[in-house]
Amino acid sequence: MTRRRRRRLVLGGEYGIFVAAVVLVVALADWHSLHVNFFNWSVAKGLFPDIITVGLRNTVIYTVTGFALGLVGGLLLALMRLSSVLPYRWFAMAYIEVFRGLPALLIFIFVGTGIPLAFPGTELPGGVYGQAAAALGLVSAAYMAETIRAGLEAVPPGQAEAARSLGMSRFRAMRTIVVPQAFRVVIPPLTNELVLLFKDSSLALFIGVSLTQRELTKFGRDLASQQGNTTPILVAGLCYLLITIPLGYLARRLEARQKRGRR
Repeated sequence: MTRRRRRRLVLGGEYGIFVAAVVLVVALADWHSLHVNFFNWSVAKGLFPDIITVGLRNTVIYTVTGFALGLVGGLLLALMRLSSVLPYRWFAMAYIEVFRGLPALLIFIFVGTGIPLAFPGTELPGGVYGQAAAALGLVSAAYMAETIRAGLEAVPPGQAEAARSLGMSRFRAMRTIVVPQAFRVVIPPLTNELVLLFKDSSLALFIGVSLTQRELTKFGRDLASQQGNTTPILVAGLCYLLITIPLGYLARRLEARQKRGRR
């Protein structure tokens, strides 16, 4: 038997296994139960417009504010990581290792309950919105810092040296020459980080949100419990996909464009 024929037989077997698995699932599934409990149109209709005006809106607010804080914090940590001042480097390295090593859930619990206990009477601006943004910012800053640091190191050293030879200070050369070029490199991975942050915003429910502050996961879970039906959870998942799929596609396009630019 030739190699080509063996390859065709193996490929045919793989397709056969896939088709058999699909047929088995279709045959064993309780389609009436799936329709009633997962794809109930009457239940889905009752979610609108609140799932958009409350759930999706709050999810976007938590994500955008957390991403903004994480981006600023990540840039500062990346600069500290590359600093010639040893305490700055130690602090940045410790922060990155700690916050990348801890589950995001623990950070949310700490921000929601630990800070008020450690600093009695202290309240973050914005209440729950501020707490969620702070938790997301603390987590994302650690990941963005390493991404931005890699982007800064990818800029040829000659760029900064040329700026210094023109009389620019080190800070001005970094601000006007190095950092803008670095961000062109790190935009695709930062877009991926935004997708991850959008999903991590679901952890805001552990802070203790009110009915008007619920994000998509909390909104879907509450309605599913009230109605004894999982359709709200499925609709909430679709709302997530409406944001994450276009963002993921954008990140892939940016990566492909960046690769073409390097050739």
